[in-house]
Amino acid sequence: MPTLSNFIRDHTEEILAKWEVFARGLPIGDAMDIAALRDHAKAMLSAIVTDLRGSQTMLDQASKSRGELDADGAGTQTAAQEHGTGRAESGFSVEELVAEFRALRASVIFLWTEKQVTVGQDELEELIRFNEAIDQAIAESIERYTHAIARSRDRFLAILGHDLRTPIGSIMTASTFMLEAGGLTEPYLTLVSRNAGTARRMNQMVADLLDFTRASLGEGIPVVRAEMDVGSMVRGVVAEVGILYPSSVLEVTANGELTGAWDEARLAQALTNLVVNAIQHGYPTAPINVAAHGSGQHVTITVQNEGPVIPREEWARLFQPTQRGSSDNNAGADHLGLGLFIVDKIVAAHGGSLTVESTEQEGTIFTMRLPRSTPV
Repeated sequence: MPTLSNFIRDHTEEILAKWEVFARGLPIGDAMDIAALRDHAKAMLSAIVTDLRGSQTMLDQASKSRGELDADGAGTQTAAQEHGTGRAESGFSVEELVAEFRALRASVIFLWTEKQVTVGQDELEELIRFNEAIDQAIAESIERYTHAIARSRDRFLAILGHDLRTPIGSIMTASTFMLEAGGLTEPYLTLVSRNAGTARRMNQMVADLLDFTRASLGEGIPVVRAEMDVGSMVRGVVAEVGILYPSSVLEVTANGELTGAWDEARLAQALTNLVVNAIQHGYPTAPINVAAHGSGQHVTITVQNEGPVIPREEWARLFQPTQRGSSDNNAGADHLGLGLFIVDKIVAAHGGSLTVESTEQEGTIFTMRLPRSTPV
């Protein structure tokens, strides 16, 4: 009786033919490019044969079951990894990708068991190892598939965000010109003012989207350091936000040595996000306290508001993209859920840290801690 590894080696074409028949019979078979299914199949079968013929300890088997022996992307790609990337680029769904491996597994087992008169302990062990090898190939293929899909999505969002800036900029410029020129009467004054405000919010959404895609692609958020005064920046941000939210009560305190080398525009963007977040999620009549304090080798900026307490288990995920806590009392706010994620990335780009605490007594406090020098 042939071993499973020898059987796969000697009957590769027969297995692939059976694989095609099986794939066509799947519910999604009609949507699959059957002719393209063979592109990496031979290489994957060859890799499985090599795996079956190699020695394997109990420790190796346990590590494989936990995914610890899956290829990590270093060096030459495996056939399964190339297969996953290729399927993403060809527009396959993840269900179609997994279905291919289901078909491959079923084809090999069906043909091999047809030729087996008896199945003993050795054959069962080989079958177990075969299934482990298929599972490992699935894991490697899906990992590369999802990575390729994510990068394609992020590039699309980056291009979309970049292209949206031109028409939004035109709306902002025209609205600002009409308001500054004067002479508008109601209801035209109100309509143009609303258009200007809407365009500003859209522009901020696009900026957040671009920063998000840049961070997601591993490029990070760039910072350009120059000497600046944090106290002056804080007061400027609070003044600008106060104009947009005239009903909010914003209070500022600044003390200590607040000069250093940071990216003022990026810090202003981060602080604006925190203050607007406090306005959107705090109690409408409660004041929002923005404080800057310089001490030693660090400067801290805090934003405190009174509002629903954020449960401790939600603190860490507040800085994840598109996440909102269950305590969110303004789910319809004009933002993409990227604000805190971007703040975290800006602070990290400065070598600092961003933390949050939320209690009934102290309210919710976000703290940016910025070193005066870049950590080595």
